[in-house]
Amino acid sequence: MAFSSTASSLLVLLCAATAHAAEVRASVDFSKHIRDWDGFGINYVETAQTRDYKADPQEYGGFSLLSETDRRKVIDMIFGADGLKPGLLKMFLDPWHEPENDNADPNVIDASRFDHKTTTQWLRYFAREGLKATRARGGNLSIITTLYGPPAWMTKQGFIRGRDLDPSKKYEAGEYMIAWVKFLRDDEKLPVDFVSLHNEGEDFYRWPDDGGTADKPSHDYNLFWPPEQVADFLGFIRGMLDKQGLRGVGVTPGETSNWLRFSDWGYAEAIASDPKAVRGLGLITSHGFVNFRPTRWFADFRSLGNDILREKNPSLRSWVTSQSWSQMDANFVAQLRGNIYVSKVNGIIPWAAIQRPAKWVGGDPNPGKAFGVDEQGKLTVEPGYYFYKQACSAGQPGMLVAHVTSTDAEVTMMAFARAKTSHPDALVLINTGAQGKPVTLAVKGTAIRSFETFRTSPSERYQPLGTTSVEAGMIRYAAPPGSVTTFFAK
Repeated sequence: MAFSSTASSLLVLLCAATAHAAEVRASVDFSKHIRDWDGFGINYVETAQTRDYKADPQEYGGFSLLSETDRRKVIDMIFGADGLKPGLLKMFLDPWHEPENDNADPNVIDASRFDHKTTTQWLRYFAREGLKATRARGGNLSIITTLYGPPAWMTKQGFIRGRDLDPSKKYEAGEYMIAWVKFLRDDEKLPVDFVSLHNEGEDFYRWPDDGGTADKPSHDYNLFWPPEQVADFLGFIRGMLDKQGLRGVGVTPGETSNWLRFSDWGYAEAIASDPKAVRGLGLITSHGFVNFRPTRWFADFRSLGNDILREKNPSLRSWVTSQSWSQMDANFVAQLRGNIYVSKVNGIIPWAAIQRPAKWVGGDPNPGKAFGVDEQGKLTVEPGYYFYKQACSAGQPGMLVAHVTSTDAEVTMMAFARAKTSHPDALVLINTGAQGKPVTLAVKGTAIRSFETFRTSPSERYQPLGTTSVEAGMIRYAAPPGSVTTFFAK
């Protein structure tokens, strides 16, 4: 094994620290492919909670406070050639685009009825500039837009974040989504590929039993979407998109809080039981939050919902459209790995990458992030950025998820085979343990015998370790506690 001088010094220290630990036997086979990979993604959140936008023009992402120099820094660190290089982008549709109901024909999209700009200035800036930077390095973005919540007049309750959709307004709700998609594609020239029906709309616990006016200002926008409503929308909104010339835009079933609820609460089955819904479904989506404590918040990694729908259509892809950044540590990357290998997804977009904490009422329950912005406009680059870079730069769009094994549950891996892309085969090795681990890694399915190596740990930030060599088909490596190491084929 050949290392740089810096890496050699680190190895001496690490070997001493791990001398007492049992050897972990692991393997990667770049010739054994599990599924296609669409890429990792990014999410900028602008207007998420405010119940009165004129009185409180919420801007949670923080770009409004940054200097243009810092905005460009963030764009480059995310989308640039030496950045995260995401392939996916999520854009929310908030409830402020059509404040009044004029009973217009839902089959006619009259752009003059909608205000798509006031509440989305920085969301659109982020997407436009991110797309420019991505294309400048020869990449592209696939954009999904999610209905965060409908206007007040579409709900039975008649107020922002009302619980129930007025059934007589369901076509207007479809039109609301389609008008936004058309605006993004036609006016902003953004490649929107999917429209998603809801944000955590399964969680009826967020409202009182009677669906009344009680409200919690710390909750973000939402609407209750029972499984039957999701299946119904999938059945008719496909035709509405087609009539507007949007045949290339797929529809997703919305985004439950986790994969457990998507399957066990009846969403996958409701869709699978409705032929029109199955035909209308273009992409499977859910959030991927996990909590292994047995409470009502309990959730694990599971693929049952994906399996049920792929029985109906084996070509369906699946994305996680939000997940926790954990403590901005190795556990965050391990959660990415769990959603890929256990929940069987083709892409992952974590929760808001850049956050302005003061603008989330009560404090964001998922405060992990890549960047922070305080009320004085100071930008900070958080540890989450560097941990995410270990995975995001390895798993580029168009690659294939490859087969891995490990004999230690604290040492997990994910691998991406280059396939027909120009990206190198890459392996991400995660040690969530509290002590260093000696790993003997069998490398199969590639003729490459050297890997460029980078590591993030509690004391390192995407630290280059030089070249790691494969000898007799093996890499011998000492993984520090709480570390993530990425090996790129040279």
